[in-house]
Parts: sequence; structure tokens; C-alpha cells
Amino acid sequence: MSEVHYMSQEGLDKLKKELAEALAQRPVISAAIAEAREKGDLSENAEYESAREAQGLLELRIANLQNMVANAKVLDSSQVSTDKVQMLNKVKVKNLNTGKTMEFTIVGESEADFSKGKLAATTPIAKALMGHGKGETVEAKAPSGIIRFEILDISL
Repeated sequence: MSEVHYMSQEGLDKLKKELAEALAQRPVISAAIAEAREKGDLSENAEYESAREAQGLLELRIANLQNMVANAKVLDSSQVSTDKVQMLNKVKVKNLNTGKTMEFTIVGESEADFSKGKLAATTPIAKALMGHGKGETVEAKAPSGIIRFEILDISL
């Protein structure tokens, strides 16, 4: 059974766009293979091997994207509560180890981008925060050790 991929509508639209772009590359790579094949002996043809490898990587990428799109479950932000931390919530926390305040949105793995403040729900920090409310203190087991957070705010 395939794994469900939780995401926002924006994330699904981005995946569909990536899939369309990858599918558009198929004819380009097929043409490169045909051109390399015309050059003769395939056993010593580096261009042919390179084009075949590119085709394999592209097909793998297409299969992964198709799987993610097919198994996507779009979360409706209007149905998301801010009582407890959950997917699509913007969470403001204070790292009690360092005193620094951070803010991020908890998203599905395919949408995660820490530089843009999007934290995957599968990370130790997000897992620790899930289900907890404003004012609560939680502990996350990170590779660097235990990190304590105070949840300052939960919003959409």
C-alpha cells in the first residue's frame, strides 16, 4: 500500500507542475538517445550511455512524482484548528536551550523548506510539537541532543 502524502493545495499544484515539466523532458531525452545511437558502436558510445542514464533518472523522477500526486491528500486550511499544533499551523516557539524565538509552518515532507520557514511534520521538532497547545513546553530529541521548546503561538 502506498504512503499518503499530506500537503496543501499549493504543494499539490507545485508537484503537478514539476510532473508536467518532467514529462516534457521525455521527448528531449529520446531525441538525444536517437542522435547518439546514430553515431555507431553503442558499446563505446559515451553520449549514448549518458543519455540512457539521464533517461533512467528522469523516469525514476516521473514515477516518484506520479506516486506522490496519486497519493496526495490535500489538507483544507479552513478545517485546521489552532487549539493544538497540527499540519498547516504556523507555530511560534522559543528554544529554551538558546533563548531564540523561531516561527515556522508545519507541512508535509514534499513541501518542507526550512529556509522558507516550512518544517516537515516528520522532523523530530514537529513531531514533538504536534498535539500540544499554546504555553506548553515540549522536548524534541534531535541529533544534537534534547531541545526544549515553549509554544508561544499557533496560527494559520
